Amino acid sequence: MSIKVLFLGEIVGRPGTTVIKKLLKEVIKANNIDLVIANGEGVTNGFGIGKNHSIMIHKAGVDVITGGEKIYYKIDMVDFLDKNNFVLRAANYPLSNPGKGIKYLTLKDKKIAIVNLLGNSDFPRTHLSNAFLIANSIVDKLKGDQDIILLQFHASTTAEKNTMGYLLNGRATAVIGTHCKAITSDARILDKGTAYITDNGMVGSTWSVGGLDSETEIKKFTNAIPLRSSESWKRLQMQGVLVDIDEETNKATNIETIILDYKQEEEK
Repeated sequence: MSIKVLFLGEIVGRPGTTVIKKLLKEVIKANNIDLVIANGEGVTNGFGIGKNHSIMIHKAGVDVITGGEKIYYKIDMVDFLDKNNFVLRAANYPLSNPGKGIKYLTLKDKKIAIVNLLGNSDFPRTHLSNAFLIANSIVDKLKGDQDIILLQFHASTTAEKNTMGYLLNGRATAVIGTHCKAITSDARILDKGTAYITDNGMVGSTWSVGGLDSETEIKKFTNAIPLRSSESWKRLQMQGVLVDIDEETNKATNIETIILDYKQEEEK
């Protein structure tokens, strides 16, 4: 017997939430999925996540929503983080910050901890504790009490995410990278039983610049004039990885990429 966990890529804007609302429950049913974790960093217009949007995608089937460097961009989310039990900030933010970085739950008699961490490279607005030291500390504390540890790592560089995977190889059941919104081809089970992927992609427009309209982004790079980014509705997809966890060993036995097209591409 196994526990099936779906890790969805970063949900970007209305196109991404449309895909979630239209496809997710069907995907859960078809694959007998037990738990859905998604990055919500870009849910609200591509920049952060608001309270109402978090509630909407939670009701649509996302059990746990993880944030990144934009978790505090929406003022209503700052207040909501301490009032809900399904949105996680990164655990390496200061302990006094609103929200929590670890979610505890029980599933099929297994105690599961979901840990969210933010990388330290290329996030100039955030100055957080060392993600690797925090990961070591958290996993050491959890290992005796929790059966399964699932870590989502929102980071910019491949090196950071590769390193985190091997740091926690055999200690965490899964280490899943997010942020770059480009699904990588390196999904695998590491030699000590940890499921790993460098980046699990996105939910939204894949004919875009990270879910945003390409023409607008071209103008921003070529004209050096600040413009407001806008969402793209071209070629909508749901991307992520599905991880199978053995109930006896608590190790990952399989990880496979999920890439599903949403056919109605122009829904505004």
